Amino acid sequence: MISYIKKLFSFKSQIKSYEDLNGVELADAIFNNLIVEKRVPSLSVTILHKGQAVLQKGYGYADLEKGLKIKPKDTVYRIASVSKCITGLAFGKMVEDGIVGFDDSFYKYVPDYPKKKYDFTLRQLAGHSAGIRGYRGKEFALNQPFTIKDSTTVFKNDPLVFEPNKGYLYNSFDFVLLSLAMQVACGVPFEDYVQNQVLEPLGLQNTYVPDSETFENSVQFYTKTATLFKTAIDVNNYYKLAGGGYLSTSTDIAKFGQAVLGQKLLQPETYDELLTAQTIKERSTYYGLGFQVSQDNMGNHFVGHVGNSVGAYTNFFVYPDSQLVISILINCTDPKVQTELDMAITALNNLYDS
Repeated sequence: MISYIKKLFSFKSQIKSYEDLNGVELADAIFNNLIVEKRVPSLSVTILHKGQAVLQKGYGYADLEKGLKIKPKDTVYRIASVSKCITGLAFGKMVEDGIVGFDDSFYKYVPDYPKKKYDFTLRQLAGHSAGIRGYRGKEFALNQPFTIKDSTTVFKNDPLVFEPNKGYLYNSFDFVLLSLAMQVACGVPFEDYVQNQVLEPLGLQNTYVPDSETFENSVQFYTKTATLFKTAIDVNNYYKLAGGGYLSTSTDIAKFGQAVLGQKLLQPETYDELLTAQTIKERSTYYGLGFQVSQDNMGNHFVGHVGNSVGAYTNFFVYPDSQLVISILINCTDPKVQTELDMAITALNNLYDS
């Protein structure tokens, strides 16, 4: 098996020199080299500029043993915390429809949740300022068939880490609680609301919940060791669908980003709520409601998300100034390649910066 995998990685592609390359060609070379250097098993990349694809390409293999190639329009990956962006739009839609309010108490919808020293709101959950704790130990990789509500047994009896809106702690349990409140408020399963109110209206036909992971086009999920890639452990991400459970294609995620860029589905004032960084003690958290809101290392403003989960690493960025949408999906737990991805993203921004 190992020798076969090594053989697969010895295909004809070679290291590309970056000399005299820029823009899309440089980005393409960087992605190519990550495969040739055995840094990642595969990448699915879709880059849009003003709504047009300037790079839509698969690199490496969806399954190393079978040698299955990547098709950006069809090959399905875990998108990890990019799921939070989808939930952000669903939250905004629910507010617009009068089902919930941004600043409603969580207990308004889930009154039987153990009472804490302080109340906390849906906005605080969506912005990671509610004081809910993060993962401990192996909680990052739970493999239990939890419903959203049942999964709260993992953390519901723990005290808040801080008084809400007095601190910032990024975590996915915030979004477990947010999705639970949304589910109760609308009276249908969370995933059904998202499907009907976000995914279908935006034409995201290849975005799925993990309990429907029976399609033929899913990648194999890997983790990286010092010498090779091995199949990732089994996990069940259904319970944290809102914060890190969705699966999708790079094309669908780029289409989603284009919808955010064009402010489709929601009113401008709702997008202002979602895409404005929260402030704690007069300092920015660089996080809105479900979206990272920040600047890259070249000072370019973006909204989006980086994601990391078992068998997945993702970059999703929307650059309003350059009208650039970037969707990069990798089928490996944190492969330590963000520096190279940043290089590629910088090359694209340098080309399209207005």
